[in-house]
Amino acid sequence: MRRSDERMLTTHVGSLPRPQEVVDQLFAQDRDELTDRAAFDEVMRAAVAETVSKQAEAGVDIVSDGEMSKISYATYIRHRLSGFTPGDAPRATPLDLDEYPEFRDSLARSGATPRYQRPICTGPIAPTDTSLLAADLAHLREAVDDAGVVTEAFMNAASPGVIAVFQPNQYYETHDAYLEALSEAMKPEYEAIVAAGFLLQVDCPDLAMGRHITFRDASEAEFLRNAEAQVEALNAALADVPAESVRLHVCWGNYEGPHHHDIELARIVEIVLRAKPAGLLIEGANPRHAHEWMVWKDVPLPDDKVLIPGVIDTTTNFIEHPQLVAERICRYADVVGRERVIAGTDCGFGTFAGFGAIHPTICWGKLRALSDGAALASEQLW
Repeated sequence: MRRSDERMLTTHVGSLPRPQEVVDQLFAQDRDELTDRAAFDEVMRAAVAETVSKQAEAGVDIVSDGEMSKISYATYIRHRLSGFTPGDAPRATPLDLDEYPEFRDSLARSGATPRYQRPICTGPIAPTDTSLLAADLAHLREAVDDAGVVTEAFMNAASPGVIAVFQPNQYYETHDAYLEALSEAMKPEYEAIVAAGFLLQVDCPDLAMGRHITFRDASEAEFLRNAEAQVEALNAALADVPAESVRLHVCWGNYEGPHHHDIELARIVEIVLRAKPAGLLIEGANPRHAHEWMVWKDVPLPDDKVLIPGVIDTTTNFIEHPQLVAERICRYADVVGRERVIAGTDCGFGTFAGFGAIHPTICWGKLRALSDGAALASEQLW
């Protein structure tokens, strides 16, 4: 993992807007109606090439495939692991939205709530179709090589914890047994991404968003105990992967809402720091968490970690002024050191295929503001 040794580097959380032809293919796959795998692969190849090129044009240093082949950050595993079947298990809604039911219902009516099949664990979990990951890796490698100006590239993968917290278990006797099975099943994917020469990003909204959704009626102590178990399962899955090759993303939910029940970063930061990954992507731009840069004044960032704070909000179509971006970057750099900061985004721009708060065209303007702000910060810090 590169550090910001000579200037402030930029990256983002991973998902980017999918073109409509990609969305159509993903929903056909989700309905088990995909009939032409070759056509699917070609659509994904072209989309990855385009999104990597656009990231490079926007000045992003550390790029991704935009999660083009994934309908969402966690449910994609249904097509790669055995033991999951689509179903209609009751879904817990965020506590903050339930306290504002008129707003919650308006979101549903507006179509802002994504509709897709939810995987349910109904049998033993194990890796199955490795060709999907192999295609993803090949597409990203081709796109990065063609772009030519990319510093590094990363690929997202679901953490054992996020799968366990958001995909109901109807097979394993205990939550711990479910987590252990997921850890073993995801391990090959993690290792394959790193072996292909990419950074691995594990997405862990379970460590934050899980508090006001799945664990909304539990005590904070119970939530924290489960978060510790989720980190242990992740570390086990990463046993054979170098820490410096892995980034971890923590998220409170990439949706516009009150967020007044978000657990504070200070309450979970020690657990997050126990995770093996060297890179930590943590929200830091939206109105609920922008003040939490101050946490790092009280909690020393370990020497082997790099902080990748969100300095761009991913729930508003405002394009941040580069001066504001630079100001946010410098706050973190002043606390933890400029070399251990990489400028990032709060979350993805396309968390679910076909859905997102940010208009696809504005996404690129926001990423340009990110790189322009990083350039201004570099002038101040170097």
